[in-house]
Amino acid sequence: MKSVRVAVVGAGVVGFSTAVCIAQALPYCSVTLLAEKFSPDTTSDGAAGILWPVTFPDIPLERQRSWFKDSFDHLLAIAQSQHSPEAGVILSSGWKIFKEGPANIKPLFSELVIGFRYMTDNEMKRFPDHKFGYAFTTLKCECSSYLPWLEKRFRKAGGQVEKRKVNSLQELSNSYDIIVNCSGLGAKTLVGDSEVYPVRGQVLKVEAPWLKHFIRDGDGKTYIFPGIHSVTIGGTRQEDDWRLNVDEGDTQGILERCSQLEPSLRKAKVLSEWVGLRPGRKHPRVEREVVHLQGRSVPVVHNYGHGGWGVTLAWGTAQDALGLVSQCLHEMKLQAKL
Repeated sequence: MKSVRVAVVGAGVVGFSTAVCIAQALPYCSVTLLAEKFSPDTTSDGAAGILWPVTFPDIPLERQRSWFKDSFDHLLAIAQSQHSPEAGVILSSGWKIFKEGPANIKPLFSELVIGFRYMTDNEMKRFPDHKFGYAFTTLKCECSSYLPWLEKRFRKAGGQVEKRKVNSLQELSNSYDIIVNCSGLGAKTLVGDSEVYPVRGQVLKVEAPWLKHFIRDGDGKTYIFPGIHSVTIGGTRQEDDWRLNVDEGDTQGILERCSQLEPSLRKAKVLSEWVGLRPGRKHPRVEREVVHLQGRSVPVVHNYGHGGWGVTLAWGTAQDALGLVSQCLHEMKLQAKL
């Protein structure tokens, strides 16, 4: 089969994961990744990058479980390899604590992370406002290192990169046979998806090398994630908020809440403040359709809308998207024979 031209739109963790999967698995495809912004200027770059599963409505739990497991296994292999420092992927252990016991005592991910257990009464003593908790080991993926590392893998597999703002799919219809849409929040305008909305997140990076364990409040709004060079503390989840400027009130709120969980943070030096807009959606859109563009029927595979779980699910949904691209290729072969 002659080379099939595939465009992947978006250079965040979902876009590059998808582009790498396609380029490595389908060598007869010529894959080009197009985006206006690349690392270090993507939303993924500011992410704390801790693998943290969530359940979405309207998607079979088995499919969600496989998204998380595929991502976890992929990143665990990197964390346990010589690539770990360059890729920015490490194991991370700690606690998730709740002010009230969660409805689902044994979460979906308990068998997928490492060493999941319930916290003892003795461990809970340091969190007097909380009644219940889990301890486990997961992974932390620092996208400021991981995205350049993925880009290297993509180029090695023959992929090409083009810095360009894509305003509509029509622009790509004459140059590509298949379009893969990993545009995140940009899908709101690129494909007119009114279900996509911004979820503003603000985090701080602090210097606290003495901290080795993560702590996350069950409400998801307060967290402390030690990384390779700094500790990420946060955060905010402000829906339909497009502000990209740092909010001093949010900064003070983050410092205060995190210092209540970990008093030693009062001595930590703030290194940077960051704001990003997560691509909120009821659930990620991972599906294919045929779009009529300038007189041609062009297969489009969508993979966006991961909210704050882009790093957590990227490799899993990329594998799904690869399967959808393969289906498109199979149908194109059948049509070519007719």
